Amino acid sequence: MPEFVPLDEVVYPPPLSPGDRISIVSPSAPLAGVFPHVHELGLLRLREELGFEPVEYPNTRRPSSPEERAADLMAAVADDSTRAVMATIGGDDQITVLPHLDLERIAAGRKRFFGYSDNTNLLSALVHSGVVAYHGGSTMVHLGRSGALHPLSNASLRAALSGGRYVLVHAPAVSDHSRPWDDPANLEREPQTRSASEWVWTGPSRSVSGRLWGGNLEILDWTMAVGRWIAPPEHYRNSVLFIETSEEMPSPTYVSRTLRNLGERGILGRLAALLVARPVAAPFGELGSSAEAAAIEAEQREAVLRAVDAYCKEVPVVFGIDAGHTDPQQILPLGGTVTIDGEARTIAVDY
Repeated sequence: MPEFVPLDEVVYPPPLSPGDRISIVSPSAPLAGVFPHVHELGLLRLREELGFEPVEYPNTRRPSSPEERAADLMAAVADDSTRAVMATIGGDDQITVLPHLDLERIAAGRKRFFGYSDNTNLLSALVHSGVVAYHGGSTMVHLGRSGALHPLSNASLRAALSGGRYVLVHAPAVSDHSRPWDDPANLEREPQTRSASEWVWTGPSRSVSGRLWGGNLEILDWTMAVGRWIAPPEHYRNSVLFIETSEEMPSPTYVSRTLRNLGERGILGRLAALLVARPVAAPFGELGSSAEAAAIEAEQREAVLRAVDAYCKEVPVVFGIDAGHTDPQQILPLGGTVTIDGEARTIAVDY
């Protein structure tokens, strides 16, 4: 088992300034080559709307081996002309890339890494190696969003790139998926949206501040199975766990069992708080109605609370934050500080 840097010693990479260059890589699925019009729209917006210059690497758009994808990541870290690294999208096999990385060099490079979903693998490895990593942001899903950049995603990404404190915002309307990518004309059309439920707060109404960790729950389950990037329970004392579920829409039973495993490892009982993102409410190409979404959210909430009641019933829990697979997506600094005010009903993150 690797040595884990204590969470309170994890450091922030330097912030970016307008005009800085950002490395663009595909550590998971090579969908930038399958749907280049979506990826290129994301690059255009990164350049023209956010003011940063993207720099692609050899395997960004083509199917490649874990070793080749790792080589791109290491080249991005070694590239002194760039200040951050952003993934194009997620996938399902990044866990096979990690053994080919020099994580000590990546952490020492102190670049801001942005990604979500399958990138939870690398995010977790970076946090445990001592550097804050940013859950959210991608050229294809968020920058390449059909219609236009979502204002909340845009504001959060800008703040995460430049640093400072950001207060999470409740989105009045959300979407489960972007318009289908196989028709380039869909890039001109806004995604379908539904009314968003309010955040749900449970547990004590106190103010909690702690270091954040977690990400996609399915990937955390895989990392537990491999045993590579889950630290001993005491490592997580007074930390805040964040979880979100993917477009595969895992069942409430799966969610409850995965959290039960964290409880049996002795981790849930060390937490200061738990944040749960709004779950996807419909398969690809569909939009869940407000009623359908409310039912899915309630089922997942009950599943989470079964584990909370068994292992950490005295911790504050917030459900429904817009920081997962739904749109908009706000960025969370894993390894960074989050402050949850149960009385004011606010969640602030330090980027």
